[in-house]
Amino acid sequence: MAALNRRAIVAVVGAGSMGAGIAQVAAAAGHTTLLFDMSPAAVDRAIQGIRKGLDRLVSRAVMTPQARDELLQRIKPVASLEELADARLVVEAIVEELSVKQSLFTGLEKICSPDTILASNTSSLSITALAAALARPGNLVGMHFFNPAPVMQLVEVVSGITTDATAAQTVFDTAAAWNKYPVHARSTPGFIVNRVARPFYAEALRLLEEGAADCATIDALLREAGGFRMGPFELMDLIGQDVNYAVTCSVFDAFHQDKRFLPSLIQRELVDGGLLGRKSGRGFYDYSLSAEQPLPCATDAKKAPSAIRIVGSLGVAEPLVSLWRQAGIAVTRTWGDANILRAGEALIALSDGRSATQRSADTGEANTVLFDLAFDYTAASRIALASSDRASVKAVDDAVGLFQAAGKTVSLIDDAPGLVVMRTVCMLANEGSDAVLQQVCDAAAVDTAMQRGVNYPLGPLAWADRINPALVLKVLSNLQQAYGIDRYRPSQLLRRKVAAGVNFH
Repeated sequence: MAALNRRAIVAVVGAGSMGAGIAQVAAAAGHTTLLFDMSPAAVDRAIQGIRKGLDRLVSRAVMTPQARDELLQRIKPVASLEELADARLVVEAIVEELSVKQSLFTGLEKICSPDTILASNTSSLSITALAAALARPGNLVGMHFFNPAPVMQLVEVVSGITTDATAAQTVFDTAAAWNKYPVHARSTPGFIVNRVARPFYAEALRLLEEGAADCATIDALLREAGGFRMGPFELMDLIGQDVNYAVTCSVFDAFHQDKRFLPSLIQRELVDGGLLGRKSGRGFYDYSLSAEQPLPCATDAKKAPSAIRIVGSLGVAEPLVSLWRQAGIAVTRTWGDANILRAGEALIALSDGRSATQRSADTGEANTVLFDLAFDYTAASRIALASSDRASVKAVDDAVGLFQAAGKTVSLIDDAPGLVVMRTVCMLANEGSDAVLQQVCDAAAVDTAMQRGVNYPLGPLAWADRINPALVLKVLSNLQQAYGIDRYRPSQLLRRKVAAGVNFH
């Protein structure tokens, strides 16, 4: 297969922000690009918006005036669908309504040549269902860009049951030629990104419901320890609570109310109250000019123990040992299977999905303090700790002081199973694993989609490999035991990887 020749005409139907962005991408790749909308004024606004964006690039010397002018000349406004007859690829970016899109595609099928590829930018509708109304359903492919299309790198190339493999591969190769990162996906609810990303929001909402920490602290932990660009609450406010909640409900319903995708009552209350985030002035945060933004929880300075003893390995958290040595803390190690450290009165361990109180009860160690996962323990500026309800004040202070000595701001949260980053990452990996198991895509596509589509610091399956799939399985199994619900059931593919002793990659 091969990408479309640069001389091939591309058409875009729908001149909103997505349609305009897609038209700019196609024109930047050298294609004559036809832009149609039922409203001629919308086309005019789209072209003016593209011009303004390109002018900014010129002002920053990212683009030459000549390149800007040539790109704009390749975007041709058209007044009717009939003028799209010569297009080799038509991408629709109109309202997310099945019947409206089907009507458009049946009309295009009569106008365009039999080998014209029809692509939908839908983020939620079934490609198989869209194609059901067509005489040539094999020509229909999902080509899901992310907003803003000229900036975001990912394109999900989505095949329905009837999609011709040649058409899907041509779209894949064309997206790659347009300097995007395409991934193949099967048409299932949420495709890759909108499915795999659900736990990023859902686990934060559950932690908030349980009073484990406030929004600002959870956001800070996922940014400063987890390495995510934005925390879940600030991201939901940016997306719009109504939009994010609607996607969650759509995925939940499409999977026949699978509890993994259960919507949050807290988010529903915000939507019902019109508190939609930035666009309404208030969501989880207040965006009025007079509002003071809440600060994340930071524990007061405590004295670090002068020496610690490690039993076994800290696994992914081993880089902390060098930080403690640099801080002048004496470190001794004995080998064994415990994988803990003792500091003053505290027994400290990386979270394994149990609450600190449960782990304390299981081991008989009253002064148990657990610490959270971090993307990069050396660079992370913040870490979450949780202590057993039986732990002494001195034990908690010893643990806090130890992590502060390593240069970390410590957020002491309530004793929630799996803490914040660990449970979120393990649930993301679990959902990615199920997507691979159910043949939505392969493991490489999961990781590419989540890094390039939503800017995750690492793909969730690559992250599972880094943590160790056996620990991911243990965390999920303990979460399922703690909550007693199917939401945390480990993927069968994850179980197989652990049983075989192999990674996802």
